[in-house]
Amino acid sequence: MTHQPSTTQRRVLRTADPESGLLHGPAAALAALVAQGLAMRHPRPPHRHYLTPAGQQLRDELADEAVPLVSADASGIFAARTGGEGQQPDDPARLREVRSAWAGLLEMRRVTNADRSAERPCAWERAHLTQSAALALEAAGCRGYLVAETAQPEAVRVAGPDAHEYADALEAAGWQTSAHLDRRAGATYLLASPRRS
Repeated sequence: MTHQPSTTQRRVLRTADPESGLLHGPAAALAALVAQGLAMRHPRPPHRHYLTPAGQQLRDELADEAVPLVSADASGIFAARTGGEGQQPDDPARLREVRSAWAGLLEMRRVTNADRSAERPCAWERAHLTQSAALALEAAGCRGYLVAETAQPEAVRVAGPDAHEYADALEAAGWQTSAHLDRRAGATYLLASPRRS
C-alpha cells in the first residue's frame, strides 16, 4: 500500500461485513482498495468485493476511530450541528451530507452492535454523545436546539424552543430522554442518553 485510504475508502473498510469481509461502496472506492491490496474483486459474477488479510487488519485498526463522513468543509470531516454555530441557512448540499452521515451511522450500528440492530446506538455514539445526539436531531429536521455535555455519564443536555419535538426525534433514533425544568431560565430542557437495549 503506497498511501493511506481516503475518507470514503476508510468508511467502506469500516462497514465491511465482520464475518465475510464483504464490502459495499462506490465503485471508484472499491477499485482503489483493490489497487492498494486491501480488497479483492471476486472473479465470478456478481463480482463482489471482499477484504484481503491486509484490509481486515486495517479495518480492525480503524474500528475505534471516529466515523469520518464526507463533508464540504475544509477539514473533510462531517460535523453535526450542535446548535452553537448560529443560524444556518437551508443548503441542499448540507441536507445531502446529513442524510449520508445518518445512513453511515445506521450502517455502523448494524456492523458493530452484537445483534446487528440499527435501532440502538452503538459504542461509537456513546463515546461521542454530543455529536451523535446532534446528528439524530439534524437528521430529523429539528431546529433551534443546543446540545451540550453534562456532568452525568452518558447524557447530554438538549435545550431549545421545542423540547417535545427533540424528545420524539431522539427517541425515534434510539435514545431515551427525560424532561427537566431550568428554574433560572424558566424553560424545559432534556437529558438524553443512548439506549442500551
